[in-house]
Amino acid sequence: MAMANILLIFLCSLGLLLLGGVGVEGNPNYRDALQKSFLFFQGQRSGKLPANQKVSWRSNSGLSDGSFDHVDLTGGYYDAGDNVKFNFPMAFTTTMLSWGTLEYGKRMGPQLQEARAAIRWATDYLLKCANSKPGKLYVGVGDPNVDHKCWERPEDMDTVRTVYSVSSSNPGSDVAGETAAALAAASLVFRRVDPKYSRLLLQTARKVMAFAIQYRGAYSDSLGSAVCPFYCSYSGYKDELLWGAAWLFRATNDAYYYNFLKTLGADDQPDIFSWDNKYAGAHVLLSRMALLGKDKNFEQFKQEAESFMCRILPNSPYSTTQYTQGGLMYKLPESNLQYVTSISFLLTTYGKYMKAKKQTFNCGGLFVTPNSLIGLAKRQARDAFNSFLMPRTMN
Repeated sequence: MAMANILLIFLCSLGLLLLGGVGVEGNPNYRDALQKSFLFFQGQRSGKLPANQKVSWRSNSGLSDGSFDHVDLTGGYYDAGDNVKFNFPMAFTTTMLSWGTLEYGKRMGPQLQEARAAIRWATDYLLKCANSKPGKLYVGVGDPNVDHKCWERPEDMDTVRTVYSVSSSNPGSDVAGETAAALAAASLVFRRVDPKYSRLLLQTARKVMAFAIQYRGAYSDSLGSAVCPFYCSYSGYKDELLWGAAWLFRATNDAYYYNFLKTLGADDQPDIFSWDNKYAGAHVLLSRMALLGKDKNFEQFKQEAESFMCRILPNSPYSTTQYTQGGLMYKLPESNLQYVTSISFLLTTYGKYMKAKKQTFNCGGLFVTPNSLIGLAKRQARDAFNSFLMPRTMN
């Protein structure tokens, strides 16, 4: 879960920097934390490293990735302390890095270039996965069951570099939808600074999304123990179809994707947002059209986004979220902070949209303002950051 955990530092630090939280330049220093989160991504790089690599104790690795299937799948990121490349969480991380950059990049200062570099290291790899062989989407490199038994540096690894893919006969709408979302979101990041690359990303996102729509199925069912129990698609694939189409609609404004969204029918009403469950993120992303664009066709998604907020706010009569005595959200026992910070990002971003148009809403008798959401996000970000920095002790 290391990719998800370091993403929480990025989102946490970014949120506090841009919300003007206490400790931005103090102790802890969130600007410094944001900078160091990008160093982590450099430390997780696979492939041939560039000359400007700052984490100098890392070297080239995984240079034969893809050779078993006669393709080049070098690059991308290792997932955690292992040497496996799991595309499902990697693509989600890429989507969220892109979303954070789109929403707040103008205030990131010199770290904006680092954000673009982190995104591009992932998208260069994802492009290879999508374009190497017709009819195939590669979704991972390295056998996790073998790799997890061998503790070694990626530069020294001698474990088998099995490649995994989905196809029309072994579908994976979830991983394909997330890959399409990542490429579409990144295309927006690069639209002005590298138009040619942006067009390639968007063209590939369209192709991968068409595959996800045409060949329905969960990649967990197709790949079994290669992805489960590590990154099973527990929520199914409908949320990734919604998420992928939402990002492609934002990137293209093509009515096809809006019409497809409408065919998906009623969505689940979650109280979580993660690498597996994208419903809440899609609702907030699509609500932007209702709030900022005043488009009544997206009112449904605005209502679903507000329903999600009502499940999160601690004083809401509809809240389904537990909080610790110290006030930190508690969602799941494993890697809880990734959920805290992903949800806090949605709180912050929806609050930003509301504030731009001076909007409010109600959770029953609870009156909710933009500052209600942003204030909760600030508290969660500080608590999450302090929890992450808290010294670990061995029993």
